Amino acid sequence: MAHGESPSLDQPSPIPGSYGNRLFLYVMRRMATAGVNDAHAANAMLGAFGRSYRRPLVLMRAMMLELARMSSRKILVAPCCCSRMTTDEALMMQAVGNALRDPRAAYDKVATLLGNDHALGALTCLQAVAQAHNDLGRPLDLYAAG
Repeated sequence: MAHGESPSLDQPSPIPGSYGNRLFLYVMRRMATAGVNDAHAANAMLGAFGRSYRRPLVLMRAMMLELARMSSRKILVAPCCCSRMTTDEALMMQAVGNALRDPRAAYDKVATLLGNDHALGALTCLQAVAQAHNDLGRPLDLYAAG
């Protein structure tokens, strides 16, 4: 994933209100800008999930690497301090919100995000992350209707 040069031009949505969604967005932003082994991202997961943090952390890392591998375009990510989301981040939030309930809709969003129709691996990663968050009490479903 690439950190956008001017994501302020592309911020249509406020950040999500639920803790699970804000955590996902924060960790995604940290990993996009500082790498998948970012200590701040790992610490945020540890704080949210306690001793069960490894599963969602490893799955987030796999998701980020898969998105970077399969994307045929730059994915714009705002800085962690930004109170609004880029269009790409909003697409990601909608996709992860739909990943378990409506995989076809989530696939369409991920394919749009990646700029190609080879999004099955990315969708599978999103589903695994969403399931881990659900299992550990931090569901990612706020933007599913969007």
